[in-house]
Amino acid sequence: ADPYVKASLMAEGRRLKKRKTSIKKNTLNPNYNEALVFDVPHESVHHVSLTIAVVDYDCIGHNEVIGLCRVGSDADGPGREHWAQMLANPRKPIEHWHTLVEVR
Repeated sequence: ADPYVKASLMAEGRRLKKRKTSIKKNTLNPNYNEALVFDVPHESVHHVSLTIAVVDYDCIGHNEVIGLCRVGSDADGPGREHWAQMLANPRKPIEHWHTLVEVR
C-alpha cells in the first residue's frame, strides 16, 4: 500500500479547505510526522469539523479510501473530545489516536 492522509475542513456538508500528507510508499504501517494546519476564525470554530481519511494512492486508477474519522463538535466520542481539547488550547498541536471507520 502507498497511504497518505487527507484532512478536509467541513461546514454544512461542504469542503472548505483540504490538506494532504506525503505518500508513504510500500507500507501498511505508515508514520507521519507532519502537521496539517487550518486557520479558522474564532467565530467559525463551532460550525466546522474535520474529516480525516487515510487513502491508498494509486498512480494508475483512482485512490481508495482505507478508512476515515471525524473530529468536531458534532462528532462522536473521541472526535468530539479531541475537538474540545483543541479549542481549549488554541495554536497548540493536540495529538490523538482515532479509530478509522470503513467507508460504505
